[in-house]
Amino acid sequence: MKTFDNNAVWFITGASSGFGKALAEHALSKGYKVVATARRGEKLKEIGATSPKRVLPIQMDVTNREEVQAGIKKAMAHWGKIDVLINSAGYGIVGALEETPEEELRKQIETNFFGAMAVTQEALPHMREANSGAIVNISSMGGNMSFGGFSAYSASKFALEGASEALAQEVAPFGIKTMIVEPGAFRTEFAGSALKHMPKIDAYHEIVGGTRDFAKGMHHTQDGDPKKAAEVIESALLSENTPLRLQLGKDAVDAIKAHGEQLLHDLEVWREMAENTAFGNGMH
Repeated sequence: MKTFDNNAVWFITGASSGFGKALAEHALSKGYKVVATARRGEKLKEIGATSPKRVLPIQMDVTNREEVQAGIKKAMAHWGKIDVLINSAGYGIVGALEETPEEELRKQIETNFFGAMAVTQEALPHMREANSGAIVNISSMGGNMSFGGFSAYSASKFALEGASEALAQEVAPFGIKTMIVEPGAFRTEFAGSALKHMPKIDAYHEIVGGTRDFAKGMHHTQDGDPKKAAEVIESALLSENTPLRLQLGKDAVDAIKAHGEQLLHDLEVWREMAENTAFGNGMH
């Protein structure tokens, strides 16, 4: 199987758990160097101890621009380059939109969207100068479509995907790949410590209650294996035809396919009226 050069440097946010940790462990297993960042530095001790000569642990809150700047600067000073940037830091919210306080909604967007954008903006000058590299933004099947109860979370991931789609076109001329990863349910901490439940409004019990129960019940029972996900992510990055969006898990593939088919169906149903909106077409 094709691999990156052994001197490749992977800069990973949210590396203390979930996909970030799985990707860090995968990179180390391949002999790569890893810059492992997390909001709480003590949680990086385990991964730092596995390969101390190939791991640079950095305490970094993606919502703190000064810490992000310092983290990128430290990585460049230590290894001189960033070959693969993986934005994995984030968390989820479950609750109807009306149940979600504005402060919580803003925090969700701040971490999942603005945090990833800050890290990307700080890393890009170095990647452009090298005229190579890859940016991987960990989204979700909830970044392509949504379910009642995940409005805030999906809003943050939709924003991430929209920016990533434009970013892919902006940086391709510099030899930089961009890939959005849309996982389904994987056995990470997402349904546990990384998922915040909003205050309940009785009126939404029948509508969102099932989503809340599902989110709680799936913790550590999900079908998806993060280690296998990491392998597929690297394979996609190394492919000559790296996809803009990579779905992971049968649940994600099936749900996004159905969502896309519904989108195309609605487009065809309304095509004639939608196209008949130019000046002079006689519609009123």
